[in-house]
Amino acid sequence: MYNKVPNLHEAYHGIFRIGAAVSPKTIRSEGDFIARHYNSITAENQMKFEEIHPEEERYTFEAADELMEFALQNGIAVRGHTMVWHNQTSDWVFEGPSGGPADKDLVLLRMKEHIRMVASRYKGKVYAWDVVNEAIEDKADLVMRSTKWLDILGEDYIRHAFEAAHEADPNALLFYNDYNETEPVKRSKIYNLVRSLKEKGVPIHGIGMQGHWNIHGPSVDEIRQAIELYASLDLQLHITELDISMFHFEDRRTDLTAPTVQMVELQQRRYEEIFGLFKEYRGVITSVTFWGAADNYTWLDNFPVRGRKNWPFLFDVNLQPKQAFWRVIGEA
Repeated sequence: MYNKVPNLHEAYHGIFRIGAAVSPKTIRSEGDFIARHYNSITAENQMKFEEIHPEEERYTFEAADELMEFALQNGIAVRGHTMVWHNQTSDWVFEGPSGGPADKDLVLLRMKEHIRMVASRYKGKVYAWDVVNEAIEDKADLVMRSTKWLDILGEDYIRHAFEAAHEADPNALLFYNDYNETEPVKRSKIYNLVRSLKEKGVPIHGIGMQGHWNIHGPSVDEIRQAIELYASLDLQLHITELDISMFHFEDRRTDLTAPTVQMVELQQRRYEEIFGLFKEYRGVITSVTFWGAADNYTWLDNFPVRGRKNWPFLFDVNLQPKQAFWRVIGEA
């Protein structure tokens, strides 16, 4: 049935890539749908540290390889996600041989080796990597997020990560990726970090704006201000994890089994306005990736309210286009 629907990524051909976060499960059950509407994919979890490198001497590439093969067979580009993150990182990385904390030299060696192994395996197949993810603190009085990477290696861990990725795959585009990227205080901290990396000659090519937004905010003006600021660094911008939640983050309701008419109308308007803005900055934004493919599965079903259903995408639970889809197609 969905074959009668216009192709989403073709509607934006020559403007920017349209991507989706996927898993082996979703490509097995919805592969034709994904291949029809998206010309870029990101592994939702399968390329994260603990998934792909659970033990020091063991890499588990099978799931990531399955996604790569799907992409190759369907002519789909791949964004790699993610090399260095405070979350979903194997505990052994920070443990010394005797069971105590690992020292700086050992942690740095392990980080570089991990990046080298993963980036080299997919060299020429992954066109862009989220090298460092969410290193900036949300709280106004701190700049860097307190993590084991920072505690052991200092702020230079970010530089080392980008240099290792570039050495392993000189042709891949390398991104710093973060959320709350439109919030003014955090926006400035992200800008200052990336500007500092550029001034040091670090091989960084872009900023990933995650785009975990909702039907109430951030405003289009706030998104525009963030795009303008980041674009002033003369880097590419990717929207990396887009979803438009039906709920404020603080909204803890659990009684809705379907979105209200007002929610649906707000989401339609938001998508239309946001894609209009993205198109306006097509010279800077080169990829837009949704953090999922359709409303049948989204991480927001469990976050921040465990077990609550959400409906954040352009396609419904039956993979059919919502009115928001037609608004976005109209913007192409």
